[in-house]
Amino acid sequence: MVTHNPEKSRFEITEEGETGELVYRLSPGRISFTHTGVPAKVRKRGLAGRLVAAGLAYARESHLKVSPICPYVAWYIQQHPEYRDLVER
Repeated sequence: MVTHNPEKSRFEITEEGETGELVYRLSPGRISFTHTGVPAKVRKRGLAGRLVAAGLAYARESHLKVSPICPYVAWYIQQHPEYRDLVER
């Protein structure tokens, strides 16, 4: 399950004792996703996608525009056109 850790400005997911993260920066009306990381031990399980989906859902619910600085987040949005309206232009 993905959890939001606003104190660390990130979304987190833990599996087998390993924690993946989606790091962000907030500014007025915008969230910039800067890094997605999943430990090697638990890669290839869809954890990064779950993190990004949770982060994008948070952006939509919070009425924030998205700056996909992280290449994985940018790729994810390209693969999931239902999120393209969130991207800051």
